Amino acid sequence: MSIHSQDTIAAIATPSGRGGVGIIRISGPQVKDLARAITRVLPQPRFAHYCDFLDAEGEVLDQGIALYFRAPHSFTGEDVLELQGHGGPVVMDMLLDRCLKLGARLARPGEFSERAYLNDKMDLSQAEAIADLIDSETTTAARLATRSLQGSFSRKIHELVDALIRLRLYVEAAIDFPEEEIDFLSNGKVSADLRSIVDKIKDIRVKAGTGRLLRDGIDLVIAGEPNAGKSSLLNALAGAEAAIVTEVPGTTRDVLRERIQIGGVPVHLLDTAGLRETSDRVEQEGVRRAREALHKADQLLWVYDAGTDPGNRGMAQADLPTGIPVTLVRNKVDQVNEAPAKGERQGLPEISLCARSGEGLELLREHLLSSMGFQGAENTEFLARRRHLDAIDRALESLQKGSIALEQHQAGELLAEDLRQAQLALSEITGAFSADDLLGEIFSSFCIGK
Repeated sequence: MSIHSQDTIAAIATPSGRGGVGIIRISGPQVKDLARAITRVLPQPRFAHYCDFLDAEGEVLDQGIALYFRAPHSFTGEDVLELQGHGGPVVMDMLLDRCLKLGARLARPGEFSERAYLNDKMDLSQAEAIADLIDSETTTAARLATRSLQGSFSRKIHELVDALIRLRLYVEAAIDFPEEEIDFLSNGKVSADLRSIVDKIKDIRVKAGTGRLLRDGIDLVIAGEPNAGKSSLLNALAGAEAAIVTEVPGTTRDVLRERIQIGGVPVHLLDTAGLRETSDRVEQEGVRRAREALHKADQLLWVYDAGTDPGNRGMAQADLPTGIPVTLVRNKVDQVNEAPAKGERQGLPEISLCARSGEGLELLREHLLSSMGFQGAENTEFLARRRHLDAIDRALESLQKGSIALEQHQAGELLAEDLRQAQLALSEITGAFSADDLLGEIFSSFCIGK
């Protein structure tokens, strides 16, 4: 039984639209009553029961399979019933309405997973892995989400938290015996254990950074002056004629979006209108949208024409946003008899290529992976989210402060507090310590019915 709610919840657990099979999922204390009302029986736990699904007058709404899971041996840890019928939207709505009239309420997004977490069926990072598996854009991300769901990430965090607890106990024991505190803190054990924990957290930080890239990818915006070859580069990277390419400057008037993969990393590619002053009202709006996209980018590709602007003078007037990494793309090198190459110009990395023929594209892909800090899928074991990285960074910051307190001041009380803060930060990842508003934010992003 859920320790947080006595409500029985119900939702359609399959995607909207028509399908061969549709599933209604129900969880909570009234499941047995709903099962008897809809199917006339309480199915044997964990056995498929073929039956009629009945309305309030006893008329058949549908025929299908009823699956009953008795608490605590279910996904949510509560009594759960799944009604598997025909996947037409009208049939699903009729069945769901029957459940709601029998006393269930419509589940919030992610509420089934939230109950699984609250009833200790999984920790918070495993619950998040469910949503990540559903939303995976690459096969690599799907495999890593499955590992996270199986507890790969959680185990590493639990090991670190256990190590911090052991070190805290040792330090706090020294504080409790002040006449021996200096000996405890200066005998080398605390310093060695602290360095070991910091090294392990740094290793996880690298893997989590790669895991975050594989989950979220990056927003890569292609910018430049009109007719520099931005749309040709979009088409070349996407491997399709996604954008119209002509010799007329200003052909692209809106922001074009394509989702691609580079080395298994999802990349949200945006092609923008050429940046220039214009009296054309439609093109002005395109330039405005282009500048808006620039400020939201993770990285920028500034494309310029090797023939008409060999020194890349155009970027000086572009007023690009600061703080966003820029890679120069020297396009159309075939027209000036240059070979594709990787170099540097104006203090920025530069890739020389020909977007139309595809020569030099591999150099650009390799550079992008490197600039993202991508270490390769083989160097990571799980997916991660931005909040995970934030928690790891805060834990590292606390441990670095604790190291200063130990090495420079032999201050056991300060070290103990820094160890406690690091433990709390890491515990946020698994949900051992999490504010209610954080839980609401996390689970509200899930699908309804999951």
